[in-house]
Amino acid sequence: MIAIIDYDMGNLRSVAKAFAKLGVTAEPTREARVIKGASHVVLPGVGAFKDCMKNLTEYGLVEPILKAIKSGKPFLGICLGLQLLFDESSEFGFHKGLGVIKGEVVRFSSGCCEDGNQLKVPHMGWNAVNIKKESALLNGIPDGTYFYFVHSYYGAPKDAGAVLTTTSYGVPFTSAIERDNVMACQFHPEKSQTAGLKLLKNFSGLR
Repeated sequence: MIAIIDYDMGNLRSVAKAFAKLGVTAEPTREARVIKGASHVVLPGVGAFKDCMKNLTEYGLVEPILKAIKSGKPFLGICLGLQLLFDESSEFGFHKGLGVIKGEVVRFSSGCCEDGNQLKVPHMGWNAVNIKKESALLNGIPDGTYFYFVHSYYGAPKDAGAVLTTTSYGVPFTSAIERDNVMACQFHPEKSQTAGLKLLKNFSGLR
């Protein structure tokens, strides 16, 4: 069973429906015992970094999340769920994250350009991912596959070895990370049609 962390800040229904389409049991929860008993854990997220960390703390979810990661079970962060894994974010001031991945979360420059065109922030829509290392999470997903993004901030890991994919939007940025049992993507697999479902299927098959 996959536990989807419910802290009132994620698009839980979309994520749960995507797993259901694959025939995989995925249960939104904020109960420590359910998270502990799950085979896999997913941390989604939509909203502001500060508010998300506040809710995780108030619901007593920080410790169960860190214990799940330490246990070695497959863990997947989605969008803000990726950003929360970092040490800190510069979104509306500086705020501490979960500290699982060394580095910080930074904002796209409002004047970022690509091919001579000024780009809008937030980065919204389909964009390609460039695979930087082999991963079971990306089995059957070719380099250059398009996924769906909605974000103004992105994680900048200090350890280049944690970078799973990059994407270009004015600047190249880390669009997915993987370190041991911890995986996370800045894009939304649950909104990325066939490729996104393939990624979630790969994740559900990890042991």
